[in-house]
Amino acid sequence: MGITLEKKQTITLEKKGGGTLRKISMGLGWDAASSGGFFGKLLGGGGGEIDLDASCIVLDQNKSEIDSVWFGQLNSKDRSIKHSGDNRTGDGDGDDETIYVDLEQLYPQAKYLVFTVNSFTGQNFNSVKNAYCRIVDDGKNELARFNLSDQGSHTGLIMAYLTRNGAGWQVTAVGEKTSGRSVRDLVPQAATLVGA
Repeated sequence: MGITLEKKQTITLEKKGGGTLRKISMGLGWDAASSGGFFGKLLGGGGGEIDLDASCIVLDQNKSEIDSVWFGQLNSKDRSIKHSGDNRTGDGDGDDETIYVDLEQLYPQAKYLVFTVNSFTGQNFNSVKNAYCRIVDDGKNELARFNLSDQGSHTGLIMAYLTRNGAGWQVTAVGEKTSGRSVRDLVPQAATLVGA
């Protein structure tokens, strides 16, 4: 089990057992909140299926966007980042969506990888429970986890970001609420949060 991060906490990512960290994945998991019965459904209390979308925004040192990977573009242009595909329900155990990153093949000018989640359908986070994101190495060892416990009327979150630090990487938990419904909506806000 990796380190559970608090908001604004930063740790250096290191491969379990030593060695160079070459590949990571960011897993996103969630469940639909219970409906609260008949009246809960009438009042929009959740239940049923929840379609959240994980995305990755690649920024350079000037915090300008280089590329984005999301359900509408499953691979980065340099092929270093791949998305597992859209999960529209959150059903089942474990990660519901995963973004795979080959750190050695990543754009050389990439400084930040910002991981976001949003509800394209407009369902808000009052309908979500047990949401988390986690960073896993290529040996399937969990390096870090961030529990996304904030419920509310927001439709998106900037979850965490990776920062290239020389030959290594650091991860910073963010947990910033947004009103965006797609990764395109989240890029400007993501750029203001990295490296702050």
